[in-house]
Amino acid sequence: MSTFPQEALDAGSATRIAERCARLFRQALGSRLVAAYALGSLAHGGFAPAVSDIDLGLVLTDRHHDDDRTIHRATRDLQEKDSSHQRLSVFWSSLPALRTNRDDGRFPAVDRLDLKTSGKLLLGEDVRQDVKQPGADTLLTDSVRFALEVLATGPVLAEFHNPARLANDIRRFTKAVLLPLRFLYTAATADPGSTDDAIRHHLAHPSPVAVELVRAATDARHGQPASAEHLTELLHAELVPLYLHYIDSCLPRLTPADSDLSQSLTHWRARLLDR
Repeated sequence: MSTFPQEALDAGSATRIAERCARLFRQALGSRLVAAYALGSLAHGGFAPAVSDIDLGLVLTDRHHDDDRTIHRATRDLQEKDSSHQRLSVFWSSLPALRTNRDDGRFPAVDRLDLKTSGKLLLGEDVRQDVKQPGADTLLTDSVRFALEVLATGPVLAEFHNPARLANDIRRFTKAVLLPLRFLYTAATADPGSTDDAIRHHLAHPSPVAVELVRAATDARHGQPASAEHLTELLHAELVPLYLHYIDSCLPRLTPADSDLSQSLTHWRARLLDR
């Protein structure tokens, strides 16, 4: 993907981009596109002009073998238009899968919950009443699985241990710090909420972890980042403890049926400590 200079983007402009992208996906998918929704902060509020994604949800009539390739190619082409389109994040699944609390494309449980409770229809027929709402257990295990797949990889661990590059990319910096807070908030409340909700929830704890780092990420999210040098210092001091807190919060909530996730979390924990 091309890298563009990052610019602030207001919620209205982001919604118009989502609407244009939805129409282009309708051209690519034809009558199989039942509905397109704005999700995330564009739907339930809290859009941060400096960093927020443009979350777009697509509901299809059924699943075809080439949907992955079609949607990936269309998403990549849109993201390469400019820095605003580069924020596009596309979630998709067939309606039969969504009716049975699963996805057969790319629609994690927390985003299915967001669709059910807050999805903002951009085109097509509103089918939110047909979407089955994920339960608390599914929200927890699905978010843990996502975290392991995306955040527990070798390159990400190396960056966590040597975070200078992370401190120079404000969108990636805020995601690295605030994603575990979002996961913990949803696991505790069964509510997708907003990033600001998750921050308040975390800081309200009697002894919150990584307070200075979370506050710095909050400032950056609202367009007031500290210097890269200061962010690097905070990341060195507090990022690994923040993720240890996330892992240690998740492990007691998993059941014996989730032993594979428990083992993977424990392995991730050891690798985080192995500097």
